[in-house]
Amino acid sequence: MRFVKCLKHAFSMVLHSKLRSWLTILGIVIGVASVIAIISIGEGMQQSLNNRLSGLGGDILTVTAGFSRGGSMLQQHHGGAGGGPQTSMDQATEEKIILGRTDLQALKGIPDIELIDVKISGQVEVSYLGKSGTVSLTGVDQKVWSKITTLKIKEGRMLDSADQNVVVIGGRLAKSYFSQPISINKMITIENSAFRVVGILDDESNGIYMPIQMAYQIVDNKENEVYDSIIIKIRNEEDLDNVIEKIEQKLMNVRHVTPTTKDFSVSSTKQMMEARAQTMSAVNTFLVAIAAISLLVGAVGIANTMFTSVLEKTKEIGIMKSIGAKNKDIMMIFLLNAAFIGLIGGIIGVFFGIMLSGIMPLFLGDYSLLTGGTLVSTNSIMMALSVSIIVGILAGVIPAYQASKLKPVDALRYE
Repeated sequence: MRFVKCLKHAFSMVLHSKLRSWLTILGIVIGVASVIAIISIGEGMQQSLNNRLSGLGGDILTVTAGFSRGGSMLQQHHGGAGGGPQTSMDQATEEKIILGRTDLQALKGIPDIELIDVKISGQVEVSYLGKSGTVSLTGVDQKVWSKITTLKIKEGRMLDSADQNVVVIGGRLAKSYFSQPISINKMITIENSAFRVVGILDDESNGIYMPIQMAYQIVDNKENEVYDSIIIKIRNEEDLDNVIEKIEQKLMNVRHVTPTTKDFSVSSTKQMMEARAQTMSAVNTFLVAIAAISLLVGAVGIANTMFTSVLEKTKEIGIMKSIGAKNKDIMMIFLLNAAFIGLIGGIIGVFFGIMLSGIMPLFLGDYSLLTGGTLVSTNSIMMALSVSIIVGILAGVIPAYQASKLKPVDALRYE
């Protein structure tokens, strides 16, 4: 029996068992649609993350006070809480852990470093046209901030070395935080002091940036020349690991600590985002695996339909065998029937999956990693169709084999 004839027989079987076939196809549709939707969301997030990584600057490092050791962070005070005798380590670290001028001077002596910015931050009350609220304020070294930051200006300009009572504000703070939008050169009040807005960032933040010397006067509990973090731009991104090692060694020397008593951390923003990407990829894989369970349920449905078809077509199988059909022809017909079910379910599932992937971001709200939307790739569509066909064929193997092994005499006598 030629392949085309087997194909016609298989397609005819799908057409002549409409309700049962479509109920079986529905299981495949649900599975494929779920997989397509989840993969598209994952790829959309990955693309958004890659765009962010490309704009982060792999040559930017951040130094902060405190070091994570065994899940606990060295805090402002250490030891003595239990009432027992304090060790020398406890006594040595009882003072507040800070980054200061000595650390800054030490870092300036490393030739691999191109620029150094210092930051302090805190929550402040800001008022505009009689309305007020609490937002985050960051004090920066205005002489280098514009050269080292990855933030982009939408309107106005960045901070300049001669600036004093001026600020740069986040896009959301300017656009929608207050009842009236804040435009360039408008005055806002921060902790009872007036500041002029010289720049609006191209982002969705409520943050405020100002010269660090002014920030010391505005933010509570901030000591002069004590920093929350030190931001470093290195000369060559390829030397990242080597420069981190040099920075750590230099700071350990000036702070008189060892690798086991280290009280500071050096981190790369890009490394942190890449670690986040790996975590997100693992979560996405897990979600795809859950969605794939519905494909397994669909496979069980196909197998059930095929077994029923074998019983229904027993007499026809006997007739075909008696007029010369071989075992492989019978097996081919039933395998193609199962493949048709998987293919039709896959095609419809891809269609609904694309629709679902377009709707899903609406339910997730303003989730930051979905700002670029979902991404349905050709690879994911081809993979989903291939998997649905393979699932159909695998589910139909045993029923097809069972049908091919029926003896013509027994099949003809079957009622």
